[in-house]
Amino acid sequence: MIERIWSGKSWFYILLLPFSWLYGAITLLRRFAYQKGWLASWKAPVPVVIVGNLTAGGNGKTPVVIWLVEQLIQRGFKPGVVSRGYGGKSDHYPLLLTSDTTPAMAGDEPVLIHHRTTAPVAVAPNRRDAVKALLAQYDLDVIITDDGLQHYALQRDYEIVVIDGQRRFGNGWWLPAGPMRERAGRLNSVDAIIVNGGVSQQGNEISMVLEGDIAVNLKTGEKRPIQQIKKAVAIAGIGHPPRFFNSLREKGIALITTKAFSDHSDYSAQELQDLTPDLEPLIMTEKDAVKCQHFAQDNWWYLPVSAELNSQSVLKQVSNLIYSSKKTCI
Repeated sequence: MIERIWSGKSWFYILLLPFSWLYGAITLLRRFAYQKGWLASWKAPVPVVIVGNLTAGGNGKTPVVIWLVEQLIQRGFKPGVVSRGYGGKSDHYPLLLTSDTTPAMAGDEPVLIHHRTTAPVAVAPNRRDAVKALLAQYDLDVIITDDGLQHYALQRDYEIVVIDGQRRFGNGWWLPAGPMRERAGRLNSVDAIIVNGGVSQQGNEISMVLEGDIAVNLKTGEKRPIQQIKKAVAIAGIGHPPRFFNSLREKGIALITTKAFSDHSDYSAQELQDLTPDLEPLIMTEKDAVKCQHFAQDNWWYLPVSAELNSQSVLKQVSNLIYSSKKTCI
C-alpha cells in the first residue's frame, strides 16, 4: 500500500500531507540551524565523504560505498567506513567491526561492507563517535559514511546522492505522504548524483548499473555462473525487492516463486526452508546472505553484485580531495 501512495498511484497521500508539512518544516529548520551554527557540528581531521539519498528505502547506496572503498584502496588510499548501524543492537557504541561481528550487533549493511572490502568499519548512532573510534585505532586518510546525508552533526567535504533510476522521487512529497527525506532541490547543493538503473534525466547525473553473474553457495562457498541455475525460488529483504527479482529473470532464471521481505528483515531457518520443500535452489541478495550464513542450507545461494559507473569523475574528485588534505597537513 505504501508503495502505491508514494508512487502517486493512490490519493491516500492527501490524508498524510499535514504530517508531511510538519516533517518538512522540522527538516528545513534543523538544517538551517546547523548552517547558522545554532546547532553544533563536528569537523573530522580527515576528509569525510557522504554517500546518501533523498528518499526512504533502498536506492543502491551500499554498493556505491563498496565500489568507492575498493577503488580507493586500489589506488593506495586508506579509507574507513562509518554507519548508523540500522537494525543492529550493540551493548556499546561506537562499535568497531571484526570478522566475528554479527548483523544483529552492527546491522546487515556494515557487516556486508566489512566482509566485501576488509576496510575498517565502525557504527554508532552519532557518526562523530564512530569516526573518532576509527581514527583512534587506524591510520586513515578518508572517511566514507554509509548514509547520513541528513546527519548534519557531522561536517562533510563531499556529498554523493544515489537515486533509484526507476522510482526516482515518487510523488515528491516528504515523509510520510511521500518517500522524501529532503526535497529534490537539495540536489543543487551536492557534489555528485548517481542514478542506479533507469535513465539519467539531467546532464550532471552519473549512470550506474549493478552487475553480478557468479552465484555463491552460502554453506560451501562454491561459485558457479548464475545462468547454470535454471529454476529457483528467490527472496529479498532490501529496499526494493522487485529490482532483484527482475535482474534474475533477465539472466534467464525461471523463478518458481518470489518472496519479498521488509528491508533489514531478520530470518529464521524454518521460514526459508519452508519456501523450498523440494530443495529447489533458493537465491538471495548478498545483504540477506550475511544474516543467513550461520544456518545456511546446501541449496541456498546468493548473488554478489558490484556497481559499475559510466564516469570516473567521482573517484577523481575524491582522490584530489584526499591529496589536497594531505598537502594542507604537511
